[in-house]
Amino acid sequence: MAPESVRAAFVCAMPMELAPLRRPLSLSAIGKDRPRVYRGRLDGRPVAAVTTGMGPTLARRGVERMLESVGEPERVVVVGITGALCDEPPIGTLVCPERVVDGATGAAYRPAALRGASPSGTMWTTAELLTDPALLEALRDEGVVALDMETAAVGALCDERTIPWSVVRVVSDRADDGSVDQEVFAMSDQGGRPKASSVLSYLARHPGRVPQLARMGRQAREATRRAAEAAVEEVRAAWRAEGR
Repeated sequence: MAPESVRAAFVCAMPMELAPLRRPLSLSAIGKDRPRVYRGRLDGRPVAAVTTGMGPTLARRGVERMLESVGEPERVVVVGITGALCDEPPIGTLVCPERVVDGATGAAYRPAALRGASPSGTMWTTAELLTDPALLEALRDEGVVALDMETAAVGALCDERTIPWSVVRVVSDRADDGSVDQEVFAMSDQGGRPKASSVLSYLARHPGRVPQLARMGRQAREATRRAAEAAVEEVRAAWRAEGR
């Protein structure tokens, strides 16, 4: 018997973003290869998920592999954390961008609006960590409210395949407060997993920053939990609206 068509697919860059989705979606991995693709069920309906790794290139490859493994879903939801570009949205705020821009090409993509939310501002997808104050100020002037590394690549692929897509990202840090610099960024590999040697080296050089890192870790975990809950509710709300 052929597998049921996937009703919704959840796209995460990092394992920590997928973690709070595992139980509500009853996820089981398909094989052991990376990027890791999962099948599951939500309210009895078949769903899928993937952890792509960080950056636009890995995001596109990961979603392509998911589509090859489970077929095209009825909708795709990008789930995870984001860095705010201004002081207005507090940590833990759900970001609902009106458009997502590929920082490398300038191409803009428009996600389906989340139900009950008013889209506003631009999410900027970049392959690199942006820390230059002048560049961040210029992006703010252009209406950019948050930064990420995958969403535009996912949006481009979904638009090519005419698959409806949404983005559910929650603020875990601020791009311009210096909390995430190149050293902190380098403590994770491209899959979003901590590199033990880099973490130990960083702590040896900056022992006074342990409390800051602990706080950032708590904020990231809480943001991923909120993003997962919002993504699940978004899919359920869509199904209710469709009368399914």
